[in-house]
Amino acid sequence: MANIFPRTADGVMDWFNARAPGFMPVYRKHMSEYYAPKNFNIWYIFGVLSIVVLVNQILTGIFLTMHFKPSAAEAFASVEYIMRDVEWGWLIRYMHSTGASLFFIVVYIHMFRGLMYGSYQKPRELVWILGMLIYLVLMAEAFLGYVLPWGQMSFWGAKVIISLFGAIPVIGNGLTEWIMGDYLPSDATLNRFFALHVIALPLVLLLLVVLHIFALHEVGSNNPDGVEIKKGPKGNRWSPTAPADGVPFHPYYTVKDGFYVGGFLIIAAFIVFFAPAMGGWFLEHDNFTEANKLVTPAHIKPVWYYTPYYAMLRVVPDKLGGVLVMFGAIAILFLVPWLDRAKVKSYRYRGLMSKVLLGLFAISFVWLGKIGAGPGTDPVETIVGRFLTGFYFLFFLTMPIWTKIDKTKPVPERVTTHD
Repeated sequence: MANIFPRTADGVMDWFNARAPGFMPVYRKHMSEYYAPKNFNIWYIFGVLSIVVLVNQILTGIFLTMHFKPSAAEAFASVEYIMRDVEWGWLIRYMHSTGASLFFIVVYIHMFRGLMYGSYQKPRELVWILGMLIYLVLMAEAFLGYVLPWGQMSFWGAKVIISLFGAIPVIGNGLTEWIMGDYLPSDATLNRFFALHVIALPLVLLLLVVLHIFALHEVGSNNPDGVEIKKGPKGNRWSPTAPADGVPFHPYYTVKDGFYVGGFLIIAAFIVFFAPAMGGWFLEHDNFTEANKLVTPAHIKPVWYYTPYYAMLRVVPDKLGGVLVMFGAIAILFLVPWLDRAKVKSYRYRGLMSKVLLGLFAISFVWLGKIGAGPGTDPVETIVGRFLTGFYFLFFLTMPIWTKIDKTKPVPERVTTHD
């Protein structure tokens, strides 16, 4: 029997490799022999955290689908049943709803880090494009999931967002009815949104995440200095042909990331147990009331992670113009690798102009989010919103100019800090 069942870890690995020899080269390429720059700082943990949250969303979503009923008559009651009668159902639901907001928090920080360190520049354009596709699918996935509880804000939010397609000339009204499957959000809307949310988009999201990681590992990770370690000197304690400024991703960064993941989970647990609604930012108060198509909420607004784009939509007086501006604000992000003409990647070695403009861009985006979360009745906020929207687009449209004329500092040949 000893020859049939391996009794040690090495024996298990030998048994597995003998039957699936193709797995070990993949493991080595992407883990133990993938050499990442040894000067990664805390900004580089958010990619890993996004994977942690994605796993949480998938696992908790599976358990929620066991009790959720995707029909207009039963959806809200089934969520209440999960919260009140299913054992630990309240925890699973709050882990899922909190996870949605945490997902966008880590993704937004991950994107900002990419802008800050020029992680989209050659040869990583494809990595950035795949990342932006993940962001786009994530926004669609979150919207579909937001509609499913069938609360007041779910219903009216779906009605407002889907009705935006009605602004498209000629085909707008027909497209709106086709998306909803009816003249108003109804059973048909809920059923198709449920199917897309739990099956179609998660599969697309997982595929894009895998492609994103594979594309990253083909060209190698960027670092705070923007130095290409593959082009630097070779040879370290692990391999004479490996980059001298690189360390194996496993175990060095898996251990380091594990520490940060633990801290992140503690913060997430605190939110889930003590502030799952986060004062109405993570879960709106109106969504604790069942959808009623005869009663319009006093203030219809999307979840916080959509509010910057919602503000752009709202400050444009023309409906079609607002829709174009909103979707244009997302589309222009795909062009960043070709808009940035700077000779250096990292903002560490860029001039004051680049640093100030990036800081103002971040402030304007957050400010737009605040405006989008408001009632939209203040004329001063509308004027400010238009100014911030203009700055948002000017930041990107003028990027080829100010990145080219801005002064830069000499980039070191090798990485300079070990965090």
